[in-house]
Amino acid sequence: MRSTLVVGHYLSCPAGSSIRISRRKMEPAAELRSAFIQVLRSRRLNPEVPLTVELGKPVAHPMFQGNTIQGRSEAMESCPKENITDFKEKLIEENLYLITEEGEQGRLPVLIMSLRESPRKRRPSIVFLHSSYKCKEWLRPLLEAYASRGYIAVAIDSRYHGERASNTNTYLEALVSAWKIGDTMPFIFDTVWDLIKLGDYLIQREDIDPAKIGITGESLGGMHAWFAAAADTRYAVVVPIIGVQGFKWSIDNNKWQARVDSIKPVFEEARIDLGKKEIDKEVVEKVWDRIAPGLASEFDSPYTVPAIVPRPLLILNGADDPRCPLAGLEAPVARAVEAYKDAGCLEKFELIAEPGIGHQMTPSMVKQASNWFDKFLK
Repeated sequence: MRSTLVVGHYLSCPAGSSIRISRRKMEPAAELRSAFIQVLRSRRLNPEVPLTVELGKPVAHPMFQGNTIQGRSEAMESCPKENITDFKEKLIEENLYLITEEGEQGRLPVLIMSLRESPRKRRPSIVFLHSSYKCKEWLRPLLEAYASRGYIAVAIDSRYHGERASNTNTYLEALVSAWKIGDTMPFIFDTVWDLIKLGDYLIQREDIDPAKIGITGESLGGMHAWFAAAADTRYAVVVPIIGVQGFKWSIDNNKWQARVDSIKPVFEEARIDLGKKEIDKEVVEKVWDRIAPGLASEFDSPYTVPAIVPRPLLILNGADDPRCPLAGLEAPVARAVEAYKDAGCLEKFELIAEPGIGHQMTPSMVKQASNWFDKFLK
């Protein structure tokens, strides 16, 4: 069964926003969004197509890549939930595919969970994004917890993950190919394109309040949430978890190693191609510019984080996270604070860096995210 949707892009303030911002103040964010959308469009290998929806089935054997350890997640299972009688019987699970463009990676797998019985016709919705090498099924504890509290919970497989992967090295192979050929953007940007298309779909659902769509994610998913919110104002409440960093700051301050090590094969390939004996900051900068143009320059956190104003933004990081060094957030946070002050809504921005925590999503982060969404979406 297939249905065709007529879609468009919203690149303005969220509907119903009570914050008044002058045209002068909005122009930089609007210009950044326009430039970013142009970059996303520049490497679409296949023509855009009308957004269509295909029904799917639950995934029997989810794909986990690399050395990912499958099992329970204490952090995700700590998410607050309502004690509902016969919850499993009342839980609705939808599996579908959005066709965001032609080609294999243009088929976006989506998992949606909600409660069958709800007093509200239109409910708030939250998009959840998995970390590297995992998949949407990994997020099931979060989806169920939020569904129990009246949200419509949505998860996707990011590019080259889950149902979009053919083997346990698909993501790393895609990164190397992006460096070699330069025609795709598997690190962050191509999934942001999918999230814009997902927004086109979500606002047309009769059970979702289009002004109350949140977005969050862990690690790579946190980066996806951050950039999707910077690009698309329909994401009205934003909580990136262990995902926000200063890419240029890390290069300038020789703090790029931990991030590079998480996807090292592409940097090793670049090192060889550039005739280097070891990976250095020149290699790092050239890789970012090749596989995610602007990531360490005009679209870095000092510019894209303030672009989220005036929407509520909570950044959750570990104070000792080597992949997202806290010192690298000084510039984006300072600019965000100034922007939120100018908009008259400083209470809508917060950075929480958990002491003694590295690159890890903790139960307290999950609960803080939950409280933030309840405060601003319910």
